[in-house]
Amino acid sequence: MAKKGIETLVGLFVLLGLAGLVFLSLKAANLATFGNRDGYTVTARFDNIGGLKARSPVRSAGVTVGRVTSITLDGKNYQGVVAMELDRSVQFPRDSSAKILTAGLLGDQYVGIEPGADEKNLAAGDVIKQTQSAVVLENLISQFLFSKAAEGGAPAATPAAGAKK
Repeated sequence: MAKKGIETLVGLFVLLGLAGLVFLSLKAANLATFGNRDGYTVTARFDNIGGLKARSPVRSAGVTVGRVTSITLDGKNYQGVVAMELDRSVQFPRDSSAKILTAGLLGDQYVGIEPGADEKNLAAGDVIKQTQSAVVLENLISQFLFSKAAEGGAPAATPAAGAKK
């Protein structure tokens, strides 16, 4: 009988370990919330969304206030249209701005919202008009290299041989 009790405890321990692994994998994939959250949807247009993905966090002052629900391409002006669901408990002024930021140097990208000063708040279906696109690391590196190459391309002025000072 004691052997059967130990086997039951080991089985329970294995099940708890598997449940923990499922929980961690859902947290890592930003899928920890399953149902519809109580929120409102707003959109923003960006010239370049970089590596932003659906389910990326939307943050303000470092606090997660929503999630990116979808990313599409507008066929008329070729901009990325990002739909975000914001928590209903957080209301942003209508003149707020949205930026695509990076967590750390090479971390995941997220949308950062900076509140404005308008008296009216964003409502479901509104568009955030003031946006700043993602900074693409490859573009920054190439601009830096090209500027250094342009500086180094011109020969430095050297005194002619035999010239007196």
